[in-house]
Amino acid sequence: MTNVVKLNNVDHADLRVIAARGAAWGEAVNQIPVFPTEFEAVQRDFPIVFHREADGAFQAVALLGLDRDENLFLDGERWLGRYVPALLARGPFSIGIEARADGGQEPMIHIDLDHPHVIGGVGEPLFLPHGGNTPYLEHIVEVLQLIHVGHAAQASMFAAFEAAGLIEPVRLEVQVDETLRYDLLDFHTIGVEALARLRGPALKQLHAQGLLAAAVHVASSLGNVSRLITLKNSRRSGG
Repeated sequence: MTNVVKLNNVDHADLRVIAARGAAWGEAVNQIPVFPTEFEAVQRDFPIVFHREADGAFQAVALLGLDRDENLFLDGERWLGRYVPALLARGPFSIGIEARADGGQEPMIHIDLDHPHVIGGVGEPLFLPHGGNTPYLEHIVEVLQLIHVGHAAQASMFAAFEAAGLIEPVRLEVQVDETLRYDLLDFHTIGVEALARLRGPALKQLHAQGLLAAAVHVASSLGNVSRLITLKNSRRSGG
């Protein structure tokens, strides 16, 4: 059950949210959806691949582990990466769309009051004594904006990538050591050779749409598979 309400500085003046990381908060996952608005930050730590959903649409995901329910970037409550993907960082917060009096729509911050991060009355305050946002809540606002804008942009991004012939299947053969190997199937990526062949109008159009950098970030992110191997071996050795 959830108890999602619109956040405000009157009803929730004294509300606190636990900002800890860890498996106890549902973060023991080996992949997490990510959005175009965070590709630049994501590609510094994680491989980004595309997964085709049941409806045929693509979704970008960051790979966090190799086995089921394994997040190699968690060491207890310590996060080992430089960046926390937005869907993990948002905690109990979400964006809700509300109708305005003029017939338009406005995104508003909502919070799940039954979320484990909220229960207990401890953690980070959301509002200052006189009603302004705390630095923690300002950070959450930025995270939610990444999700909101990124979610709206991803369909057109994938359409542009497909039109340019950039999306191709990828099989990640991850050799951890002499005895342990993973074959990660059913993913797609940005083809490096296809990207290098882009010329003329196709190249200019992607650049004009702000998508060329996103394509490069996805292609280059696969180098982070080596980071997964390092973390996996450290975990296996008890390090």
